[in-house]
Formats: sequence, C-alpha cells, structure tokens
Amino acid sequence: MKVQNITDIEGFFKVVDSCEGKVELVTGEGDRLNLKSKLSQYVSMANIFSNGGIPELEIVAHEPQDIDKLVKFMVLGTGKED
Repeated sequence: MKVQNITDIEGFFKVVDSCEGKVELVTGEGDRLNLKSKLSQYVSMANIFSNGGIPELEIVAHEPQDIDKLVKFMVLGTGKED
C-alpha cells in the first residue's frame, strides 16, 4: 500500500510495533526494510528526512489485521484506537 503525508511519525511506528506480522518499507530500489526493527525505523526515517519530507512510502503488511490497523491510522491520522 502507498501511504502519504505521515505527520505523526511516533504514532505510525506505534501502530507498526503493534502489528502481529511482518511490516516492510519498500525502498525506491525495491529493497524491503523490516519496519518492526528499531534499527530499520531509524535508518528509514533518517533517509526520508534527509530528503526534506515524507511525500510517499510503499508499505507491505503481511497480515490482514495489520493492513486494517495501518489503513485506520492513515484515515484517522493518529495512532489512536477507537
């Protein structure tokens, strides 16, 4: 799934951390970074912010319930659960 304009980075990673399965960031070169790894989170955010913003990311979640969590985050714009 493509995600855009993430403004709550901390909330985004809280949602990622709460996912049961693998959640990956697909780089422009096609590499996949495990976003549940803190090191990958730091590296991916450093690369994104070095470009001046987060225009668009491609995220792959392997479990249907994790996709639902991520979509809910994108719709609400925060890590809050209803």
